[in-house]
Amino acid sequence: MVFFRLSPVPGSGLVLLCLVLGAVSSYSLELNLTNSEKNICLYAKWQMNFRIRYETTSKNYKFVTISDLANATYNGSICGDDQNGPKIVVQFGSVFSWVVNFTKDVSTYSIDIISFSYDTSDNTTFPDAKEKGIFTVYNPVAFGIPLNDIFRCSSMSTLEKNDVVQYYWDVHVQAFVQNGTVSTKEFLCDKDKTSTTAVPTVHTTVPSTTMPTPKEKPEVGSYSVNNGNGTCLLATMGLQLNITQEKVVSVINIKPNTTDFTGSCHPQTALLRLNSSNIKYLDFVFVKNENRFYLKEVNVNMSLINGSVFSISNNNLSYWDASLGSSYMCNKEQTVSVSGAFQINTFDLRVQPFNVIEGKYSTAEECSADSDLNFLIPVAVGVALGFLIIVVFISYMIGRRKSRTGYQSV
Repeated sequence: MVFFRLSPVPGSGLVLLCLVLGAVSSYSLELNLTNSEKNICLYAKWQMNFRIRYETTSKNYKFVTISDLANATYNGSICGDDQNGPKIVVQFGSVFSWVVNFTKDVSTYSIDIISFSYDTSDNTTFPDAKEKGIFTVYNPVAFGIPLNDIFRCSSMSTLEKNDVVQYYWDVHVQAFVQNGTVSTKEFLCDKDKTSTTAVPTVHTTVPSTTMPTPKEKPEVGSYSVNNGNGTCLLATMGLQLNITQEKVVSVINIKPNTTDFTGSCHPQTALLRLNSSNIKYLDFVFVKNENRFYLKEVNVNMSLINGSVFSISNNNLSYWDASLGSSYMCNKEQTVSVSGAFQINTFDLRVQPFNVIEGKYSTAEECSADSDLNFLIPVAVGVALGFLIIVVFISYMIGRRKSRTGYQSV
């Protein structure tokens, strides 16, 4: 874990202790804010990213995804006093800032307003932006949380206003912490109250079930993640979700044209996140292992046709293994077993979560199914040629024998 100790905020006498890039999820943020007596007054741990649309000088629209928060700073965050409530202030680079204000009444506290600012004058992040300057969007939230409860929302939450979409998940926050001790009593968001998270089982077999009508092969979609240096993750694949609930299997094909995607890239991990009208999030988390990479974690939270919420997570997987500097490819159908209740079938898969150069795939390492096919094709051709040679040789010998018989009769 990497710790940063920041200077006191002017006039507040505060000591700010923040934790960035936690050991479990390197793309999460964690903040412990202490007062002058070194007691915790505000605690927050969360994950977020942003998608910004802007108009270019050629009157086209481009999108920027902000997900690399590794260099975040927290200057301006305060515990609050009689005049001002607690506030979390996050800066990432000189281009973006994010602020959350809290308020309190007799028995509850509230996440009041979330604001996000971005500067289109930065040509690296916003090339060819038509309008230059700092833009800020304000999203009133204002819902109450009992005092001395910690608010938790693992589900995806989305705030959308003007040209900015903000995504939040795995949120834990408590303002107005009492006696310097973060509470263990959780106040859940509505989405978490309705979700049912199953305990993951790695590489298990699906139990006896009522099988669905076979689905057609899913359409192949192309997905990518960008950071400040360009494209950092590429994925091309057709995805088919198999969900088992009460011994009934649902098969859902992901439709690329109605699916949004975002993600983040870090030195040791990379995240691709898909979401749509019924899928809050479908996460693919990749990790490095010495000189190789592989798919280590899959998380899903989605609404089913019957109105129930299906949520599962498994961070102990080992799929799509390939050397760093290459891509992984498997054209044959593959199955990723996330749990006994959730499998993902992939078709025409190619993925490269690290070391992408100029937005293009590197040389592919093929899965064993494709390698076997590539091996069998030349073998089959060789066998066919061998058989043809034998047939020609036998025909030649028969013809030669007949010719000799004809000469002897003369």
